[in-house]
Amino acid sequence: MKALLLENIHPEAERLLGERGIEVATHKGALDADELIDALPGVDLLGIRSKTHVTDEVLAAAPDLLAVGAFCIGTNQIDLASATTRGTTVFNAPFSNTRSVVELVIAEIISLARRLTEKNEKMHAGEWDKSASGSHEVRGRTLGIVGYGNIGSQLSVVAEAIGMRVLYYDIADKLALGNAQRCDSLEELLAEAETVSLHVDGRDGNAGMFGAEQFAMMRPRSLFLNLCRGFVVDHDALRDHLVSGHIAGAAVDVFPTEPKIAGEAFTSSLQGIPNVILTPHVGGSTQEAQVDIGRFVAGKLRDFVTNGTTTMAVNVPQVAMDDTTLGPRLLHVHRNVPGVMGHVNGILAESGANIERQMLSTRGDLGYVITDLAGQLDPALLDRLRELPETVRLRVVD
Repeated sequence: MKALLLENIHPEAERLLGERGIEVATHKGALDADELIDALPGVDLLGIRSKTHVTDEVLAAAPDLLAVGAFCIGTNQIDLASATTRGTTVFNAPFSNTRSVVELVIAEIISLARRLTEKNEKMHAGEWDKSASGSHEVRGRTLGIVGYGNIGSQLSVVAEAIGMRVLYYDIADKLALGNAQRCDSLEELLAEAETVSLHVDGRDGNAGMFGAEQFAMMRPRSLFLNLCRGFVVDHDALRDHLVSGHIAGAAVDVFPTEPKIAGEAFTSSLQGIPNVILTPHVGGSTQEAQVDIGRFVAGKLRDFVTNGTTTMAVNVPQVAMDDTTLGPRLLHVHRNVPGVMGHVNGILAESGANIERQMLSTRGDLGYVITDLAGQLDPALLDRLRELPETVRLRVVD
């Protein structure tokens, strides 16, 4: 079993996988499609972060790839439909860096409200500008959170704890935490919020969701933050509203196009504007978060290859089984059509296989069944299961 970990994933992941006898290769940067295709032959597990794109072309060239681990929150860099069709399981880390992002948002809200970046620049230039002009407390101010998922909801709690009033908008019904108030529309939120922070996911429908029209709806001299996805914001429109003074300050951590590795040149239309904080996609990049992410995703990959468990998988049915087995374990991913389990169990019965345990789960067009057998495994049985027209992927663990 071989694993390839890209984009400087924390060594904790390599350690956990290596403990299970998995051979691990690492690469500090991201790979483009051609580089990835060249690197994947013989690789069973792929670990990436946000910059490596696992496309249909890549997946088609790697038929033996069992699983992809996204060592981050988002999975929009992976063609999930293609991975699902091929029975390639995808895991991510939906919670591990939530707190890190929230703390950075709070720090940046305070920094923008106090105009600390400008004070800092002047001090380094030898200018003593002791003035309260343009500097405000965040206590009592209204924060509007767009996207009330894991990060947005935790931001809501922390912001309220420091005295902010919290509004939120999400296209899905979400339980309000604390005293947060739900807005029925984005327009309603923008009309009231003095600070707007985006925390939407990477689905295609969110591309360009925040542009000139939305900035114009924001209150004069309000603050804007984006620490979710670069492609959801029109940066030229943001620049126009910053230069005009309509937006008093902004913090941006994600960009439509980002360098692949540290040290590469970076350019943005937002550079050089006062009271704008630009950070290199480090919202979740704390030592604590990276350790947690490395441990969490690598643990999911380890359990998957060891016993077939798919708990918290992004794209396939979730089945959990422990390591205890008296014989071979069949892991069968199949198309979810009527009668498929009858065919599977019919083949098992005809071969004389004795089923010790069996667990099935379905998700959309896909089904996944784990079957523990007693005794020896007849190789002809595997051939017959693979020949079933409904079979997507079949694997055996002992």
